[in-house]
Amino acid sequence: MSPWALFVLAVGVSADAFAVALGKGLQLRRHVVRGALLIAGAFGVAQAVMPLIGWLLGSTFAAAIAPFDHWIAFALLAAIGGKMLWEAFRPSDDEDPASGISAREITLLALATSIDALAVGLSFAFLDVPLWIAVVSIGLVTFVLSFVAVLIGHRVGTRWRKPAEIIGGIVLIGIGTQILIDHLIAG
Repeated sequence: MSPWALFVLAVGVSADAFAVALGKGLQLRRHVVRGALLIAGAFGVAQAVMPLIGWLLGSTFAAAIAPFDHWIAFALLAAIGGKMLWEAFRPSDDEDPASGISAREITLLALATSIDALAVGLSFAFLDVPLWIAVVSIGLVTFVLSFVAVLIGHRVGTRWRKPAEIIGGIVLIGIGTQILIDHLIAG
């Protein structure tokens, strides 16, 4: 996987965290930079750890799955991207903007937004991906995008939430399709 494709993948996987961080930024009334650092840190760590866990699971079963691994990678990325698109177009439940955010809430949101990164990590076991570079890239991109999203959310609200989810979903489906095409052409 090229560095560019890895970066695009990291941005795509980070889209959920970006969208949630926008919403959380809208809720912050004080200590915005501190809140942005906490949210971005939690999201970045979760997004970095989950692909590693997925890779460990996938590596354990790689020999048995190798003949159809490209289909698994495609299916996982297409499913995650499709889920993101579905969530972008369904009616959202607006949260109470006066509520604060707790450590428990940040942890739960970090885990919830990183489930797709677990599936991406699972697909890494079947691809030629430099694991540590991928893990660090996903974590850093998520940290930066989440930090910026909280600040933007605090300033302008959740106006860009839906476009971020749509773009992230399309990117993941596109990467999954490219993996499938590359493998079918090479095989």
